[in-house]
This record gives sequence, C-alpha cells and structure tokens, in this order.
Amino acid sequence: MTLANAVVLNLYRADNFQRPVGGVVCVLVMVVWTAVAVWAYAAPRRRTVGLLVADLAVAVALLGVTPLVKGDGFNATVPGFWVAGALLAWAVRYRWVGGLLAAVVLAATDLLVREEVSQANYGNVFLIVIGGPIVGFMCGSLQEMAAERDRAERTAAAAAERARLARAVHDGVLQVLSLVQRRGAELGGEAAELGRLAGEQESRLRTLIRTQERTAERPGEVGGDAVLDLAAELGRLESRAAVTVAAPATPVELPADVVRELCAVVGACLDNVAVHVGPQAPAWVLLEAFADRVELSVRDEGPGIPAGRLEQAAAEGRLGVSESIRGRVADLGGTATLSTGSSGTEWEIVVPVVYGRH
Repeated sequence: MTLANAVVLNLYRADNFQRPVGGVVCVLVMVVWTAVAVWAYAAPRRRTVGLLVADLAVAVALLGVTPLVKGDGFNATVPGFWVAGALLAWAVRYRWVGGLLAAVVLAATDLLVREEVSQANYGNVFLIVIGGPIVGFMCGSLQEMAAERDRAERTAAAAAERARLARAVHDGVLQVLSLVQRRGAELGGEAAELGRLAGEQESRLRTLIRTQERTAERPGEVGGDAVLDLAAELGRLESRAAVTVAAPATPVELPADVVRELCAVVGACLDNVAVHVGPQAPAWVLLEAFADRVELSVRDEGPGIPAGRLEQAAAEGRLGVSESIRGRVADLGGTATLSTGSSGTEWEIVVPVVYGRH
C-alpha cells in the first residue's frame, strides 16, 4: 500500500524532479525492494539482522538521494511514507527498542536532507519517532499475551488429562488394591503384610486423585498463589523407617504445586529404596536452597542398580523412574541425575525456582 501511494504521488509530482531519470530509478528501486522484502520477510529463517539492516539502509538511501533528483528546494521526499515498511519491520522484530532506533535514523536523515524544516515536516518526523516505539511495545505485549494464552491452554489440557487418568485409576487400580487389602487381612501371614501395603497405596492414590480432581475443576485455586515450606514437607518423610532428612533451618517457601511434585519425587526415590534395598534400609535426603534453584539429594547404601536394569524396566512398562522421578522433574524444568554403584545409589535433583514463584 505504501509503495502504491509512493508511485502515484511521484507520478503526480513528476514535474518536481530536476532529474526525471533519477526519479524513475528511485521508484524502480522501491518496487524491486518491496518485492524482495515481501519474499524475504515471509520466512522466519530469512528474518536476519542483515535483512533488517539492508531494509533500513535502502530507506535511508532513498531519503538521502532526494535532493539530488528533486533539487534543494523539494517539499516531499521520494519514498514518502514508504519508509514506514522498514520502521515497522524493526519494531516488530526488536520491539520498542528497535522501533525507536529505526525511527531516530529515519527522522534524522529526513531532517538532514532538508534546507529548512516546515511544520508539516516536523509533524511527519514526530509521528515516525513516536510511532516506532509504540508499535514495538504493542508487538511485545501481543507476544506475551499469546504466550500466556498458550500456557493457559496447556494447563487446562493437562488438568483434563489428569482428571481422565484419575477416573481410570479409580475404576481399576483402586478397586484392585482394595480387594488385595481385604483378602490379605482375611488370609493372614505374609498376605496380611501385602494387604497392608496395598491399603497404604490405596490411601495415597485416593488423596492424589482428590487433589487432581480439584485441580481440574478449579485450576486457579489449587497451586495458584499458595506456597508451602519444602523443608517442612520433606521433614514429614522422616516418619518412614530409617529415613534421615537434612534441610535448611529457615523455610524454603515455593508454590504449593512445586512442593507437592518434589515431595512426590523424593517419595518415589524412597519407595525404590524400600523395595529394592529393604524396608529398614537407611536413606538420606538432603535439601539445599539457592537464589535461583533448589537441589535435592536422595542416597542409600544398597548394592546399586545393575547396568541395563532401568532400560529393561521401561521396556516392560514399569515407568517408576522414567515418569515418577525423571518425568516429574522434567515437568518442573529441572534435571534428575542418577549415580549408582556397589556403594549405593544417589539421585541428584536440581529444579530452577524464584522464591514465591516457579
């Protein structure tokens, strides 16, 4: 549109050119460069710094040659509003800073090529200088809004999926655990111990399902702005046999959903110790809080994990390590590193945080 406007105005003012051939060349440059710019900006991979610099340079050059083709007493520049293309490109790509930079360059060039500045010229320059940063700021705001919308959609989808899985667990796994608990108590002996363990797992799963259902129904209320003390929540794990928790003396307050996930990760590590090393095997949990992250270490003195055992478990569909531990940590944006050998097994978990916000 700005190209069509510039072509029509230059044809209408053809008698203003002291060098008509030069004017025709300038118009042809605008036509060719517009075609090149439309093609180049269409693909994100071509929106490089070089393209933006070239776009601005062409606009500046056309402003600069205006006195040569029109004479010193010209009123309107050859490109006119066509230079807005380069201005908006810089504003879109580099937000308000890019819009301001391009606007200053174009405005300074426009003023320098003139012998005198009229009120109309000043008005155009003012609009360029104020318009570039405003467009850039609006582009940044739109991008942030789009990112927030995407996060909200992902959260809603995740909550719906959690609710669906909770229903599936309730209809199948919980009923089986309840049956095992009841039959174990009836049979006695070793079956009674299995029944007791099944009852504990049933209780944990029911609590988890209730939490997930509340999250799905009111995603803004559960987690949200609520915070919990991670150190205190981990301290509750010392109720397990032979578990020692070392944490900072001061509270480590984080969003409630982050604390719950980290406690679930540590709980899964301790469950593995109880199953593979022994229910009375000692385990140590260490929490360290830093300005930008929390670090957790869960260690035991068992025989270690044989090489290839985790891969075999994943292939068989047992996803305790890959999902309960690594999957949860990955969802929090952190890393979970496993060290294992004959002297024991240790999980090192690092999760980035900003206290009060995750």
